[in-house]
Amino acid sequence: MPADKKIDYLELPARDLDAAQAFYEKAFGWSFTDYGPDYRAFSDGKIDGGFYKAEARSSTESGAALIVIYATDLERMKERVLASGGSIIKDIFSFPGGRRFHFADPNRNELAVWSDQ
Repeated sequence: MPADKKIDYLELPARDLDAAQAFYEKAFGWSFTDYGPDYRAFSDGKIDGGFYKAEARSSTESGAALIVIYATDLERMKERVLASGGSIIKDIFSFPGGRRFHFADPNRNELAVWSDQ
């Protein structure tokens, strides 16, 4: 059930929807629903969203919001991102309250993973 005044859905661009789905399934275990050649919805178990067909990419360099994923084992998650076809944009660094890294998915969208562990 959607909650009033809470973020409910996220959308990201993707040139290659199949590559997006394969990456996020393998790296993070997300589930997907195919809505045809121009849209693929996902669920991470907490937040739902989708990838829409586009040449654009989401990056903080161009002013996009940064989507941050939590992981208990940051080093293991970095290994999974790389093994799934992602690339590291900013290696693991510390900040008040934890550590994180930024990565690019196969469509060059920038996201981050953080941990308080």
